[in-house]
Amino acid sequence: MYQCSVCAERSNSVGFKKGNLIMPFDKKAGPAATGSFVDPLSLLPLPVHHIGKFPVGNTPLVNPIHLRTEYNMSRLYLKYDGLNPSGSLKDRASLLVGELALHLGEKRIVLASTGNAGSAMACAGAAYGLEVILLVPASAPKAKLLQSILYGARVAPVEGTYDDAFDISIQLTEEFGGINRNTAFNPFTTEGKKTVSVEIYNQLFFKVPDYVYIAAGDGVIYAGVYKGFADLLRCGAADRIPRIIMVQAAGSNAIVQSLRTGSEVILKSTETKADSISVCSPANGEMAIRYLDDCRGWAVEVDDTDIREAQRELAEKAGVFTEPSAAAAWAGCKLDRDKLDPDAVVVVLLTGTGFKDLVAVESIAKIPPSCKPDVDHVIGYLKL
Repeated sequence: MYQCSVCAERSNSVGFKKGNLIMPFDKKAGPAATGSFVDPLSLLPLPVHHIGKFPVGNTPLVNPIHLRTEYNMSRLYLKYDGLNPSGSLKDRASLLVGELALHLGEKRIVLASTGNAGSAMACAGAAYGLEVILLVPASAPKAKLLQSILYGARVAPVEGTYDDAFDISIQLTEEFGGINRNTAFNPFTTEGKKTVSVEIYNQLFFKVPDYVYIAAGDGVIYAGVYKGFADLLRCGAADRIPRIIMVQAAGSNAIVQSLRTGSEVILKSTETKADSISVCSPANGEMAIRYLDDCRGWAVEVDDTDIREAQRELAEKAGVFTEPSAAAAWAGCKLDRDKLDPDAVVVVLLTGTGFKDLVAVESIAKIPPSCKPDVDHVIGYLKL
């Protein structure tokens, strides 16, 4: 049996039933031919029977013409996962956890989140008819909390960090049962996220890109993207794995520091506006580093000034409004552009919509004061 290596042993003791649930790809369909279409759902560890309840994926691969010209990157693409049902890539993981709950006959999902995973699971829970118990840091963006509450989740803002919320969620699952959805704890979250790689491959006319840029906090999205391309290689559809570049906020850079020192680094605290990648102790850091090494990738650090500028630029010059954590991936790509071949196929993965955190935009976009209802005044006001 093929078994995902993310905490599989622990997951069996917390709300899982043992069994042959995980398959590398649909063996009935057989291996794919190199350069041919691959159904993303065929690579998942269990059948998806209810995709209509929670229609995830098929998000656009944007051709940012103005950014291509300005930065001399003729084959730059933006994979915009902010158009998933709850507005983030985390919906891909929540789809699979929802299917797992139905498969096992479970009705309760417990998790910790800085916002996106929580709202994604709350959204999926509403679609699948599941009870969702969500623990979040009290400092999480208000819009994400309201979104989760509106979907019907039972939300507990914790006066502490994400790591505190994570630990409590594990304890609750052990005591009250259900499935724990936490990333880097539940192996199905990594499996669900890998579908974005298959979509990129299909959208590039059945080829893998040369480089993929991803913002990272705990490293699970990075692992999921790597695993998607690895599975494409494994089933014969792709001929290689792209170089996958990890981007971390300078104020939350535990994985980058671990790479530098060669040993695990746990931060005492984090300081970044990119809340979705703000993690003191990356639960999946070790696997992400191993995958980064395997695909000959590297890590990039960006500060919050770089992230804010990247967020503004994506909106103004590509028409893509992302949250700060997603914009970090573009900020990292910009820093690296001189080391990339101008003709290289580069995909920047943008993981969430900016509408999830409008407060973060207030530092780069101001609503102007009102003007008089007079055309001449408006002309002068706008300096036409």
